[in-house]
Amino acid sequence: MDVDTMRTAARQLLAEDAELPAYDDLEPLTLQLRGHVMLLIPEVETLAFGRPRDDVPRTCALACIGEARIRLDHDPRPGLPRAVAHAQRLSRSVNALLDHVENLRHPHEEKQPGR
Repeated sequence: MDVDTMRTAARQLLAEDAELPAYDDLEPLTLQLRGHVMLLIPEVETLAFGRPRDDVPRTCALACIGEARIRLDHDPRPGLPRAVAHAQRLSRSVNALLDHVENLRHPHEEKQPGR
């Protein structure tokens, strides 16, 4: 799992200075983000299910997985603004799932700002 590549892809649409991509450029990015989410879900599930049932990070991670699955199933109506919004939601899921991987693997390490 290439965390840096995943974070870079997610940042393309979420950065404050992000430029609105052309519709043709958005489709490959959206597919890439979907692929990242699909890779991350089983990883987070495995880590979460290895924790006690009453563990708060486990519960949060499983909720994030549910939200990510909803986003994967969503098919936006045509139009660039809707397609960008959908890709941004996928980007947020990538970031959140990566955060859960880090939290579940290293629960007591201090987090770096901006992650």
